[in-house]
Amino acid sequence: MMNITPTVKQLLIINIIFFIGSQIVGDETYNYLSLFFFENDKFQGWQPLTHMFMHGGIAHIAFNMFALYSFGSALEHFWGGKKFLFFYISCGLGAALLHTGVNYFLFHDGLNTLLQAGFNKTDIYTLLNEGKIDTQWTDVLGASGIDRFAGSFASPAVGASGAIYGLLVAFAFMFPNAELALLFIPVPIKARYFVPGLLVVDLFLGVSGKSIFGGASGIAHFAHIGGALVGFLMMWYWKKNQFNKNRWD
Repeated sequence: MMNITPTVKQLLIINIIFFIGSQIVGDETYNYLSLFFFENDKFQGWQPLTHMFMHGGIAHIAFNMFALYSFGSALEHFWGGKKFLFFYISCGLGAALLHTGVNYFLFHDGLNTLLQAGFNKTDIYTLLNEGKIDTQWTDVLGASGIDRFAGSFASPAVGASGAIYGLLVAFAFMFPNAELALLFIPVPIKARYFVPGLLVVDLFLGVSGKSIFGGASGIAHFAHIGGALVGFLMMWYWKKNQFNKNRWD
């Protein structure tokens, strides 16, 4: 197994510090550092960056940090620290961008429907920023519609998953025949098939709004897709230019 590389080690430490700090301080850290919808009063300009160092629980951070160590160290070994960090942060920001774009569509689709039904725009924003909804909205939007509408405005995003998905794409580009496996799929699958398959599942779950176990999903699937998309575009450009001479340092 490859030794941990310097930048990956620093990212692991930062993520762990953020997680421990958030558990000690409590909800206030999530209110300031999670990624809120940009029309929400809780949104701050630093959140597209800070949200990727926040995690919702032990399992969440453990999975992401294991993936960061497993795939990140291999990539940093070939690229160098500066190029790896640029790629990692870019994928995380791409995840935030697509996640926000999808939320914008979901929120304004519901908002326009409510406005057409005669509800007041200012009253809608006021209630949402107070963490409330008008029960009459459900009569117009339906149960699933109100979940998408209110959730896209009020639910914050946290986690390094978008950046991690970018690393997965990069790994599949550089090591397409490496065999990967999930706990519930113990048969090894080559990276060139494993990563696209994982993205197809994420896309399906994101569009359907369901989890793999049924019911509503609390996972930001489109953040995963956004990180993977940025990773793909960067890898495609770098491969076209021979990975920009690989290392930057």
